[in-house]
Amino acid sequence: MKKIDSPVRSRQAKSVAAAPGSEAKQARRVYLVGNPDKKEAAAVLKDLRSFAASRCTVVGAGLDRDGRSASAVKPDRIVVLGGDGTLIGVARTLGKHQVPLIGVNVGKLGFLAEFSPDELQRHFDRAMSDDSLISRRTVLHVAIVRDGAVKDNSLAINDCVIQAGPPFRIINLGISINGEHLTDVGGDGLIVCTPSGSTAHNLSAGGPIMQPDVDAIILTPLSPHSLTHKPLVVERESVIDIVAVTVNEGTTAIIDGQVSCPLKPGDQVSVRRFPTDFLLVRNP
Repeated sequence: MKKIDSPVRSRQAKSVAAAPGSEAKQARRVYLVGNPDKKEAAAVLKDLRSFAASRCTVVGAGLDRDGRSASAVKPDRIVVLGGDGTLIGVARTLGKHQVPLIGVNVGKLGFLAEFSPDELQRHFDRAMSDDSLISRRTVLHVAIVRDGAVKDNSLAINDCVIQAGPPFRIINLGISINGEHLTDVGGDGLIVCTPSGSTAHNLSAGGPIMQPDVDAIILTPLSPHSLTHKPLVVERESVIDIVAVTVNEGTTAIIDGQVSCPLKPGDQVSVRRFPTDFLLVRNP
């Protein structure tokens, strides 16, 4: 008697006959970017592209710090080859179109870029598919207001630092929270940072270290000329306005150590939470 397969059995047979990993390849899309200034990044990118292509769909790759080309093709993950600075730069360019970033450390600092190239290959499937590894982190929006108009604005993944600059005399800053005057602080400047940025300049200045998922913003004075001005933690929906009361010729607002805006007397630096979080894939 001729054996006839049932429709269910036929579908199972087709599934078994499919190429290994084909379902995952269709389901997950990855874009690879690397720091063009790091020699190691080009070699790692080449190896990783070949490796990733056998396990998922590679929708693009290149040596670039700008993540906008990557987000345009809607990947499930963006792998960033570099150090923390490269990762932060890519995250900032993504704006409101944040994609989970996998940071591979081929640079000097790896607080955020948690994977080595070998570790990423070992954990690649899980990093691509396990959404429980995604850490949501606060992003700040910084606007520089001069004469009532926004002169410049940027996102900040780590921090906005106002530094005195040359000729390095004490500067005075007026600080308001949610429209209410808090204090005037004189010294070398002020750090406003996210929990992610608490281990950056804030750490060196004696500010608190915070878990990255804490809903808060940190204000840390730089060398305040006072016995009472200490680091302050406020809830992350706070709107922080900093007026440049007295500044130097070189006083500057610096975003993530990468974007700079000179300040003049009367300028206001307005800092608030950006509505979209930065998404980082943790090393399991």
